[in-house]
Amino acid sequence: MICMKQKLVVMAMATLVMSAGASAQSASSSAAPAPSNVEPGQLMQSMEAAFGVHPGQRRNHIKGTCVAGEFVGTPAGAKLSRSALFSGKPVPVVGRFSLGGGDPKIADSAVTVRGMAMEFRLPGGNLQHITMINTPTFPVENPAQFNELLIALEPDPKTGAPDPAKLKQFLAAHPTAVSQGKYLAEHSPPRNYFSTTYFSVHTFKFVDAKGAEHPVKWRFVPRGGESVLSAAEIKAAPRDFLESNLIARTKKSPIEWDMVVYVGQPGDPETNPTQAWPESRERIVAGTLSVTQAMPQAGAACEKINFDPLVMAEGIAPTRDPVLLFRSPAYAISFGRRLSGQ
Repeated sequence: MICMKQKLVVMAMATLVMSAGASAQSASSSAAPAPSNVEPGQLMQSMEAAFGVHPGQRRNHIKGTCVAGEFVGTPAGAKLSRSALFSGKPVPVVGRFSLGGGDPKIADSAVTVRGMAMEFRLPGGNLQHITMINTPTFPVENPAQFNELLIALEPDPKTGAPDPAKLKQFLAAHPTAVSQGKYLAEHSPPRNYFSTTYFSVHTFKFVDAKGAEHPVKWRFVPRGGESVLSAAEIKAAPRDFLESNLIARTKKSPIEWDMVVYVGQPGDPETNPTQAWPESRERIVAGTLSVTQAMPQAGAACEKINFDPLVMAEGIAPTRDPVLLFRSPAYAISFGRRLSGQ
């Protein structure tokens, strides 16, 4: 068990993802998303105040590694979605693995989320972005609540760390925010970027050849299995090892993940990313991702990509999840500041 102070630190790390929230109430699939009372620029200012600014770099998930590979869809995926992603033909992929947070020197053994962001380069110049983290849920439900969380995470000038009292107050007001931090506290950090499952968190819609929509969540499950660091390994681990391990592993053979798609049922929450669906839902393997190359991000193909999850090709569509819809304008501001050297 970890003490309350450690739990608050875990919570701070756990929430270094571009997410949001507004109420602790459960949302059904038919419920309208809560309105956002915060502007993207305002939220970005709060993020910069909480985590600092490193000019020309990402505001979040700052530490990462570029990859390349391909994706091959399955007939089962094509049955649910008419996207060219599931044509069965190899689709080139440029991607990035990362650690959550705005500290470029964060230790690779840190208790925080790992991210997988992929750009699928479809025929005709079309793109499909998929961004995921290795926890099943987000901590909060909409942008206004996320802004509250960022304010609570702003470092105390006296300690250089978030004020535990402010975090405790936030969690008391928004109990759904505990779930992600609890998940991270109960699961040791993965041994490598390629030894963990990544989750869509948000609900999307697959649109089939007849125009029918299917609510779905997905996860990318490593074919090599999951593996985590032991307590002794966490203590002994060097600050940087994820990138070198990933590069070395891809030189031996491709690293593969199956895209496992869960199909929702009536009543499953579609606009609340704090809620996971039951494991009993129908699932299919929609394709396989093969990562064949990895390299430092400086000057590599992924460095300048804005992995906006609303970049979608025909056959995949967003839901009304307010977190998902807010990410695009917030990412755009961060991307513009990064490219301008701010």
